Amino acid sequence: IKNERYESGVIPYAKMGYWDPNYVIKDTDILALFRVSPQPGVDPVEASAAVAGESSTATWTVVWTDLLTACDLYRAKAYKVDAVPNTSDQYFAYIAYDIDLFEEGSIANLTASIIGNVFGFKAVKALRLEDMRIPVAYLKTFQGPATGIVVERERMDKFGRPFLGATVKPKLGLSGKNYGRVVYEGLKGGLDFLKDDENINSQPFMRWKERFLYSMEAVNRSIAATGEVKGHYMNVTAATMEDMYERAEFAKQLGTVIIMIDLVIGYTAIQTMAIWSRKNDMILHLHRAGNSTYSRQKIHGMNFRVICKWMRMAGVDHI
Repeated sequence: IKNERYESGVIPYAKMGYWDPNYVIKDTDILALFRVSPQPGVDPVEASAAVAGESSTATWTVVWTDLLTACDLYRAKAYKVDAVPNTSDQYFAYIAYDIDLFEEGSIANLTASIIGNVFGFKAVKALRLEDMRIPVAYLKTFQGPATGIVVERERMDKFGRPFLGATVKPKLGLSGKNYGRVVYEGLKGGLDFLKDDENINSQPFMRWKERFLYSMEAVNRSIAATGEVKGHYMNVTAATMEDMYERAEFAKQLGTVIIMIDLVIGYTAIQTMAIWSRKNDMILHLHRAGNSTYSRQKIHGMNFRVICKWMRMAGVDHI
């Protein structure tokens, strides 16, 4: 049986070149740290090599078309495996990816490799992406945040202390008029800003345009009442990019300097709204809605620090 498997082209990943303890990391390599929990009986080095292979050039078998590419260059390399302290079946796998494996300026393409298919791989019973090192050469292909906290402080004219903000509650069910009342009372009472919550978009009890109008009226009234600059994060999350563009443009016309989107709209939509925000001199806030589905478990999924890095690359000003 072993001979048949070998003849069919099935070779351990470590022997195929996805494990290289002598690999010298290049400054342009993208590095990933995975927490690997191998299936019982699977060698941790082989499991780590499998992760490297399945997240780069490998498939379940050896194919002759490998000879048509520079496989030695494009194979991801697991170069170090350490046991996780105080565990018996978990290992840290250090993996290096050549920069040419990824499309410039694309979170979608980066994630299609790093977290795309490998998490369902049979060699591991659990897998968690703990951290990444993104080289400057790749970072420079992303726009990054257009403003950030410094510009927000300048626009709010508030320095030397943390911003004080809150989210409107109840987040669902209020009419537009009552929603605006909550915004006004909060800002007049001392808050620097209020924000929409993740799931308030355009429901029957309050359509988005109504919410925007009453919220900005509340902002302007609170500025007049206090003499301070105030703000409200307008959630422009919607079903399509066209709808989000429409809502963002309307928010801009009303005079807001910040809009908000949800993580669940997807990496491409986030990058697209970040480009719009930069062009329109708008601060962009991201609500991390949905992140706990993959960041809460300690042995499977992804560490939230990785999401923060990706979102900074995408161009989000803050989360």
